[in-house]
Amino acid sequence: MIVPMFRHLPCIKMDGRTVSAGTHEVIDEAPEALFVNGRHAMTAMMSPTDLEDFVTGYLFTEQIIKSVDEIESIRIEKNRISVITKNLFKVLGPKKTILSGCGGATSFIDTEKLPKISSDLSLSPDLIRATTRDVLESELHTITGGIHVVGLASADGVIARSEDIGRHNALDRVIGHGLRNRIDFSRTFAICSGRISSEMVRKCLIANIPVMISRGATTTLAVTIAQDTGVCVVGFVRSTKLNIYSHPERVQGAPSLPQ
Repeated sequence: MIVPMFRHLPCIKMDGRTVSAGTHEVIDEAPEALFVNGRHAMTAMMSPTDLEDFVTGYLFTEQIIKSVDEIESIRIEKNRISVITKNLFKVLGPKKTILSGCGGATSFIDTEKLPKISSDLSLSPDLIRATTRDVLESELHTITGGIHVVGLASADGVIARSEDIGRHNALDRVIGHGLRNRIDFSRTFAICSGRISSEMVRKCLIANIPVMISRGATTTLAVTIAQDTGVCVVGFVRSTKLNIYSHPERVQGAPSLPQ
């Protein structure tokens, strides 16, 4: 079943001195409560689509499961997702609400416990620019102006693509797709339409995705974590330009970073 991602809402449109009544396409936002083995794990404010991919990716990047094989079943109802794991006594962290806004994810980042990337992936600048254009071209964003886009890709092309009001949710969704389809993340890279935050880098680390790309900016903490753990962070991919903030050896032809 295809879930609509926006609705036509009434509004007053003003253009200079011209005023008219009409409608506009507004992106849908819904609360989705996640229960794991009967316990409320968290509530996400998100675009209500591809929920099995989202839940799989979220449970993995939050390290509640180590592989998709630990999931016994996923049941989706209105505003409620129920997951049963093969270990019914799985211990969860404290309940939390993940907001749709930028920086809304609440995972605590303990840098001493973060994994390191294991991959020799390197990408050409042309592949980075071309794939970024392919992933981020969004008719939904053109219509509504209110959506983030995240993609998972390899040298062979785009593997998965997700649109959501929150880029963290969208990243979980493409990671979940990769898990459910047995993708080797060490040969992939992630692309997002918004800012690369420390939480986005952390999710890539858990999945062993070696390159994180955005057409937007990044943060200092994201770069610090990426540099210490092997993630190549690439920002401001626009036209012929791009900025490499960490591990430039993963971009073919790039020199070392200045000290």
